[in-house]
Amino acid sequence: MTANAKPAAGAPRPEDVLDPTRALVPVVQQVNETRVRRGFWPKVRRTASRIPFADQLLSVWFAARDPQTPAAAKGIMFAALAYFVLPTDAIPDIFAGIGFTDDAAVIAGLLATLGANIKRRHKDAALAALERLRDAD
Repeated sequence: MTANAKPAAGAPRPEDVLDPTRALVPVVQQVNETRVRRGFWPKVRRTASRIPFADQLLSVWFAARDPQTPAAAKGIMFAALAYFVLPTDAIPDIFAGIGFTDDAAVIAGLLATLGANIKRRHKDAALAALERLRDAD
């Protein structure tokens, strides 16, 4: 796509997928879910040992993929996970010590509002996934 090209009709603009008020718009949900499906595990594998909220992040991932999680909660969860996956965000992840501060804040905010949707099974699956990641290192 060139700099002057216009997005296809109905396609979300890049700023739409970052706008929390649009997180439940079906096309935005689809973009976020696709972005997470492609980028989540590669980024988690690279960063899990450096982020203290990896267990919470993974709990959200397992909840977002759970068919029993309400659709509206999933939409917000995928938006938060897509923010984590994005290579550019408010505080670039390359800054040691503070790079994941914004991502942690997004996950903390999500847990404060939708934490009831994160079940014990999601937390257990997250801890098991972290253990597998550690064993792979």
